[in-house]
Amino acid sequence: MTYFKTSIITLVITMSLLGSYQAHAQKLIPPPFVTKEWQMEYTPFRIVGNLYYVGTYDLACYLITTPKGHILINTGLAESVNMIKSNVESLGFKFADIKILLATHAHFDHVAGMADIKEMTGAKMMINERDAQALADGGNSDFVFGGKGSTFKPVKADRLLHDNDTVKLDKMQIVVLNHPGHTQGANSFLFDVKDETKTYRILIANMPTMQDATNLAGMPGYPDIAKDYAYSFAALKKLQFDIWLSSHAGQYKLHQKHKPGDAYNPQVFMDRAGYDQTLGNLETAYLQRLNH
Repeated sequence: MTYFKTSIITLVITMSLLGSYQAHAQKLIPPPFVTKEWQMEYTPFRIVGNLYYVGTYDLACYLITTPKGHILINTGLAESVNMIKSNVESLGFKFADIKILLATHAHFDHVAGMADIKEMTGAKMMINERDAQALADGGNSDFVFGGKGSTFKPVKADRLLHDNDTVKLDKMQIVVLNHPGHTQGANSFLFDVKDETKTYRILIANMPTMQDATNLAGMPGYPDIAKDYAYSFAALKKLQFDIWLSSHAGQYKLHQKHKPGDAYNPQVFMDRAGYDQTLGNLETAYLQRLNH
């Protein structure tokens, strides 16, 4: 009889946990849109020094390796987690050695895989303070895409980042630069890497693009959006670097600069003119909408 009662209690607890998990899973709603380029596989490669590309065809994910563990910046969609894991391992690194997770901003196309990767690796999640809530509620509080439920598994940050904070792992020091507008907590990363011949200053820029629904007159929860965009354009123009990358491969024309199988060639990413042109085009679009 005791065994029977214990079995019943165990079954009830199990069913309760299963129901809770299913309820959580059911809370996730489909992303507002997904492009085929976001899902397509792309051959991982060494960009420069200890910096590698491990993302999809367009959703850029970056691996920074050190002897004491690795840093992963962005994850792409939730469905891309296994692809990212395979990319990391095909480069000769252990996925489990990822110690820090970073994101340029908390939109579903860049953080939807964070929860699974955090669980798989035990890595510490670090996010800009102003994007922490959107990350923690699965995007439901996002000022453009939110309000309908979570579009990705929520993640609570282990560390909140602020403008000019430094993220350190072994000898790597990554400076966090707040460039809001695209999201309130959008940020870029500035750091040095070395290869066999020289040291390169790297900028992973969060380019200040606008969503179709962005209202520069102010939006619920983001009244100062136009002011933030203006700040970010001014700040991004002043940055000095050798190589620039961004959240989407298409933004810095990765596929024109690198083809799968190409030899190691950091010089193809030394493109200040392309950076200035891309930033200028985005600022023109911003000003046109602002003054319309």
